[in-house]
Amino acid sequence: MTLTLQLSTSFINLKETKSVKTADDFLGMVSFAQSTKPSCRLIAKSSMQEAQLSHENIMVNPMEVKKNEKREKLHELTTTHSNSSTKVPVFVMLPLDTMTMGGKLNKPRAMNASLMALKSSGAEGVMVDAWWGLVEKDGPLKYNWEGYAELVKMCQERGLKLQVVMSFHQCGGNVGDSCSIPLPPWVLEEISKNPDLVYTDRSGRRNPEYITLGCDQLPVLRGRTPIQVYTDYMRSFRERFNDYLGNVIVEIQVGLGPCGELRYPSYPESNGTWRFPGIGEFQCYDKYMIASLEAAAKAAGKDDWGKGGPHDSGQYNQFPEDTGFFRNDGTWNSEYGQFFLEWYSGKLLGHGDTILAAGESIYQGSGAKLSGKVAGIHWHYNTRSHAAELTAGYYNTRKRDGYLLIARMLAKHRVILNFTCMEMRDGEQPQSANCSPEGLVRQVKKATRIAEVELAGENALERYDEKAYSQVLATSRSDSGNALSAFTFLRMNKRLFEPQNWRNLVQFVKNMSEGGRNAGLPERDSSETDLYIHVGFIKKSHSKKTKEVAVV
Repeated sequence: MTLTLQLSTSFINLKETKSVKTADDFLGMVSFAQSTKPSCRLIAKSSMQEAQLSHENIMVNPMEVKKNEKREKLHELTTTHSNSSTKVPVFVMLPLDTMTMGGKLNKPRAMNASLMALKSSGAEGVMVDAWWGLVEKDGPLKYNWEGYAELVKMCQERGLKLQVVMSFHQCGGNVGDSCSIPLPPWVLEEISKNPDLVYTDRSGRRNPEYITLGCDQLPVLRGRTPIQVYTDYMRSFRERFNDYLGNVIVEIQVGLGPCGELRYPSYPESNGTWRFPGIGEFQCYDKYMIASLEAAAKAAGKDDWGKGGPHDSGQYNQFPEDTGFFRNDGTWNSEYGQFFLEWYSGKLLGHGDTILAAGESIYQGSGAKLSGKVAGIHWHYNTRSHAAELTAGYYNTRKRDGYLLIARMLAKHRVILNFTCMEMRDGEQPQSANCSPEGLVRQVKKATRIAEVELAGENALERYDEKAYSQVLATSRSDSGNALSAFTFLRMNKRLFEPQNWRNLVQFVKNMSEGGRNAGLPERDSSETDLYIHVGFIKKSHSKKTKEVAVV
């Protein structure tokens, strides 16, 4: 049997295939050439993902910081670093709608075929979102893991590892969100009764992506706090999949905010609210965040500072210099600005610390690693204020390293820092946006090295070109002890299986397995070479009859 590529815009569903259709449902096929069976097709949906980003800070004991810095400097002097030839395993993200709205595996036969193809490429495994809105859909503490159990067994049979994201956010409204999976209905019911349960901007716009961290410790979800709800969810997952943890399920990524990232939803794309490269807006106007700000201002002896966020911070789509707060000599660098940004970023870091502490207590001894995702907010990075990072909760400016505190918090819980935008180059960005994804990645790599925490990567946008792969390869290498521990490619869909894209992926996986030493990818092969010939499949069959299976 030979795996070849066919693309088509006409689809024939298998009779036994039943799934809930969502917008953008059907897209493309990979085909297995066979000589004895008639043509039939399974279809699935494609998706593109978030170029989302994030950054942070918290108030700490200065004596403790000095002690840590002294220890870290000593470590840098005494440790021999040489990971440049270490294998970097590659995972591939599965589609956002891998599970149906009914909680079942979407198009299982198509998924099985796709997993076979990925195994042939040399990929280590796949990543899947375990959506809160699907698993706990039927009511508090009523969990449905059955679709995920089928996927776990399928991965085990195919010899693939699995990264599972505890996705406590909604799907929809961000870059690449091609389907809609809201928060659980019973949670939405509570939000309808109390709209302050979600993040709110200065204009009063509510964002239903994620429960505001302002009520983390309040029993607002039918007698449980959000932290208790997330903890119970993670505990249920451990109980259900305990036998697979550490062998099939090798990583649990703990959702920490919108898009699963440790950040505020400061740049929402839904309804055209935000457009790149706008600075975004602070998300601190629900009653719980305001109460916290008031308390912090009172403790600082500045009651007037607790009424709300900065009045001169502008609107979503403005540039830093259009505002009084973010311009080069703006309020961000004043006593008030420093107070507000320390409070705002400190709340975010405390939120991550609390959830990850719960995750650590649940999964310790399971054999699975924990990770937390930080967004790659690279626009306006070359300005003094780093405005887009500040509104997202990362207190990182020309004068202050906001990522080191995040890295230290993750290190405290032995959590891998998963960072995006690894594929981006400065020269590809619009000059007016003052972007520097390369500078941002360098800063984060330095922070993880100092904090002694593992760094893993993802691409922020759906790309299959050689330049993007080469940039990831270059980023993955390091002679200073902080090469990537893993890379997760976004995302499996029909485009990935187009001949040239597939060849590029296979070569990329090979290069990463060699520690990123071969930074180049092959020139475009215009021949009719079989899609998988270099990964061990039998040479091309000349049969005209095919059985086509969709890429899910």
